[in-house]
Amino acid sequence: MAELAYIGYHFTIEPKEPATEILIAELGETPFESFEETETGLSAYIQKQYWTEDVLADVYILQSEEFKISYTYEEIEQVNWNEEWEKNFEPIEVDNTCRVRAPFHEYKEVQYDIVIEPKMSFGTGHHETTFMVIQHLLETDVTGKKTLDMGCGTAILAILAEMKGAQPIDAIDIDNWCYLNSIENAERNNCKHISVYEGDASLLPGRTYDVIIANINRNILLNDMQVYVDCLNPGGTLLLSGFYEEDIPAIDESCSSKGLKLIKKHQKNNWVALKYIN
Repeated sequence: MAELAYIGYHFTIEPKEPATEILIAELGETPFESFEETETGLSAYIQKQYWTEDVLADVYILQSEEFKISYTYEEIEQVNWNEEWEKNFEPIEVDNTCRVRAPFHEYKEVQYDIVIEPKMSFGTGHHETTFMVIQHLLETDVTGKKTLDMGCGTAILAILAEMKGAQPIDAIDIDNWCYLNSIENAERNNCKHISVYEGDASLLPGRTYDVIIANINRNILLNDMQVYVDCLNPGGTLLLSGFYEEDIPAIDESCSSKGLKLIKKHQKNNWVALKYIN
C-alpha cells in the first residue's frame, strides 16, 4: 500500500455529545476520510493532497454557540495508513462467539469471524451499538429469514446475519463510501446472499422482511419507523440501536403505538439496543 501524507485535526469539544456526532456528520461531507473519538473530543484525518486552508469553512457546528470547540492540526508525514489503523482499531469481541477484526489482526478461533477493512474508524458509539446489536443477533434465530440491515455502514451486521443462516439480505446505506465498503466486505467474507444498495428508507416501500436491523440514530429511526413497521412481516423482529438510554421513551412510544412489543434491551455505557417483535 502506498504511503500517504495526511493532515490530522484534533478537536477539543465541550460538551462532547451530541456535538461529536454532529461534527463527524459534517466532516463526512468534506474530504476528511477517517475519524477517531478521543477523551477530549475527536481526531479527524484528511489526505494532504485534498487539504485546503478553508477546508472547515462549511462546518457549521464550529460557529455554534451551543458548543465550545477548539482544534489544532498537524501534518503527519508519510504515514502508512494500515499501521495507523492497527494502532487505533481494536477488534470487537462479543461473548467469545463473534469477533469483528481487520485483515491485519491475528485470527482467533471463534464461531463467527468477520473480517472488515476499517477505512473509517467506528468511534465509541458505533463500537458499542454494533457490539449490542451483535449480541441481539447471536440470541436470535435468523435461519432462512429475509433480513434488512438499514444504515449498514461496513455491513458487519448483514455479514453476521448471513453467517447465521439469514437469506436473502438487503444492506442499505445513504453514504457512498459505506455502500462501496459494504460490497467489499461482503465479498471479503464470502457472502452470497447480501445485496447492497445506496439510498435511504425511500427504497423500502413494497419490500418485506422477517428481520430488520436499524443501527442509525434516534431522529432517523423516529422519522422512518412507520416505513420499517410497514415492511415487517407478521411475527417479525426489529432490532434498533444508535441512541441513548434517555431516548428510550420516545423510541418505545413510536414502536408501541405501531403495534410492536419490546422484548429485550442491551445497554453499554449509556448506549442501548432494543429488540421488538410485532
